[in-house]
Amino acid sequence: MGQTQAPSTTKAVVVRKSNGKSNSGYVNDATLETLPLPQLKSGEILVKMHAVAFNHRDVWIRKGMYPGVQTGSVFGADGAGVVVASGDANDNAILNRRVFLAPSHGWDDDPDAPEGPFGVIGGVRWPALGTFAEYVVVEKDKVISSASHLSDTDMAAWPLAGLTAWRATMINAAVQRGQNILITGIGGGVALVALQLAVAQGASVYVTSGSQEKIDKAIALGALGGASYKNADWPKQIHKLVRKNNPAGFSATLDAVIDSGGGDIMSSVGSILKQGGRVVCYGMTANPKITFTMREVMRNQKLIGSTMGSMQDLRDATEFLSKHEIVPVVSHVFHGLENAEKGFEMLKSGEQFGKVVIEVGGYSGAKMKSKL
Repeated sequence: MGQTQAPSTTKAVVVRKSNGKSNSGYVNDATLETLPLPQLKSGEILVKMHAVAFNHRDVWIRKGMYPGVQTGSVFGADGAGVVVASGDANDNAILNRRVFLAPSHGWDDDPDAPEGPFGVIGGVRWPALGTFAEYVVVEKDKVISSASHLSDTDMAAWPLAGLTAWRATMINAAVQRGQNILITGIGGGVALVALQLAVAQGASVYVTSGSQEKIDKAIALGALGGASYKNADWPKQIHKLVRKNNPAGFSATLDAVIDSGGGDIMSSVGSILKQGGRVVCYGMTANPKITFTMREVMRNQKLIGSTMGSMQDLRDATEFLSKHEIVPVVSHVFHGLENAEKGFEMLKSGEQFGKVVIEVGGYSGAKMKSKL
């Protein structure tokens, strides 16, 4: 046991089977329960959670649309807090350190893909870990020191979206200063972080959304313009903006597209994407299939699938976050795990712009000095 007396139980938001399918389409409930905490082993730490954040996968787990859902497991892949105990008696250095949890396990540092079985924490059989709790026992090599310029509320909004966006934008799209980048479906957590990363890298960024309000908010974050994907000619509108803002004028094209929709994205952007340009797809919310034709082959255009990244990617991304003092966009903050249902409903409505966060156990978003 570590130097600090640890609690024996924790309140947590747990996956439970519903008696029947709800009006929301849920087959699983999210119940607030008191769970026992295991005794700390060597190499483990106890983190007191200050803030946790939702992802769309949490809603999919409620709907039974996510693989490996485990009844009795704790929801949540994103969370930040402070280390309050260690399983190693002499491990004083880590105590009181502000940290956030790695949202996935099984991918250490391979540049291309996971080295073995890969899983995202929260609500599933493996990894058997979730962040929606007052306290979490976790291996100490599965946490990273929080950025000193962020509160834990902001830090909780970073891990899963930050890692996914970093992999898509900086690794697979290889975004560089001066490039023209399109990010589709702005408003979600990953798309917004991708925007912030690309802008910090010095790229010219354009966006699409079904909401003009979200486009305007993206412009406030550094995008040069956008178009509504509800308009059939949105690619022409994006191309017009690119030409207007580029010294190359009429010949200016996109260098890369960061996409979350799938479907007809290649046919939509093919004519405004440069030869050898990249389309990086990290989701398929519009259609779970992308058509790739001989036209794209002849233009040497690349379609790249992109998921979350490695622990090394997360460390690199967090270093970039700190260097550029990027603040993840938080849409709504709820107080107390007992209000988790409000967060689920917010995500289900799709009205959020950025991440939905719960502050846990009386934490009020105050920024504490990080021990980096």
